[in-house]
Formats: sequence, structure tokens, C-alpha cells
Amino acid sequence: MTAEVVDRRIRCGWIDQSRLSPDDFELYCNYHDAEWGRPLRGSAELFERVTLEAFQSGLSWLIILRKRDNFRAAFDGFDVERVARYTERDVERLMADQGIVRNRSKIDATISNAQVVAGLADDGVDLGELLWSFAPQDRITRDRPADLSQVAPVTPESTAMAKELKRRGFRFVGPTTAYALMQATGMVDDHVAACWVPRLSE
Repeated sequence: MTAEVVDRRIRCGWIDQSRLSPDDFELYCNYHDAEWGRPLRGSAELFERVTLEAFQSGLSWLIILRKRDNFRAAFDGFDVERVARYTERDVERLMADQGIVRNRSKIDATISNAQVVAGLADDGVDLGELLWSFAPQDRITRDRPADLSQVAPVTPESTAMAKELKRRGFRFVGPTTAYALMQATGMVDDHVAACWVPRLSE
């Protein structure tokens, strides 16, 4: 299946209405239509996305979307400076929070990654500029995939991004997670050709 027709709009085939509850279907559609693949360049917003993509590793993205507001509340709106100062007491609080994914390794990685981002800022390095430096040069002009089978889970750009992030101290951001981040934040346009969402223009 290449796409789902909903309200006379054609969307990417990863939104499978037959497998979703009405609430989850609406949640997925709203995310697909308003966020996925739209350029996101702010460092604070990108830190949130890096964190959520890391928590998604091994899980369904739908689980993360359902818990997104809880994640924001639990991690102080993903304020880098505040998260970077989290202590063991905060980790214990997060591990007891049933509203998020309670994975100690991912929680520790989030705090560590916040410390890395804070350090980058202190050195004059903007997270958004760093991540976007790996966006393909032809991201706007390249053809959209005809269907999901043409979308690779890993690319040379995502591999290079993951390697650089690891070098700088990031955790839980491998090539597959890096590419999911690139897709979600408009560094690439992987909406299928028939999808109603407008092509990238910037």
C-alpha cells in the first residue's frame, strides 16, 4: 500500500487506518499533516525530537506520540539547561513516571545528551546548524519516493550524522535513529509522491 485516502486527501501509507483506533488515527494524521517532514531548525525543538526519537528506538512511534505531552511535562519542556542539571533524584522521579517510557538507559542518555548540547552552546556550536549540516544538498529537488519500499532506513548522510554525534558524546542516536530524525524534521522529504502534503520549498 502506498497511501491512505482520508477525507479526500492522500497520505503516506504508514498511516494504516485499518490498524488504528479512531483516536490514534486522528493523532497520526495530525502529526503527518502538520509536522512530519516539515523543516524544524530551532535547537530546543530539535533537542526534543532527538530525545523522542531515541526513546522510540525499538518501539512504535505511535507510543511516543501518545505520551508526548507527558514527556514534555516530565522533562521540563525539554529545556536543555534544566535537563542537563538533572540529578539521581530526577532519574528516580522519571523512572516512577508511568506517563513516559521508563527506560533507565534512555533517561540517562537524555540527560547526558542535554549536557552535550549545553556544552556545544557554550562553545558557540548551534545544535540546529550541526544537524542540518548533514541535510542532502538536493533535498528540495530530489524526487519523492513512489512508495514506502523506496525509502531506505539508513543513508550515507544519516550514517555521517550519527558518527559525528557519537564523536561529540551523544548517546542513543545511531544511523537509523538519525535518519528518522532527518525525515521528521524536513532534512529530507520522504512523503510519497501521491501524498497531499506540499513539497519542501526551503
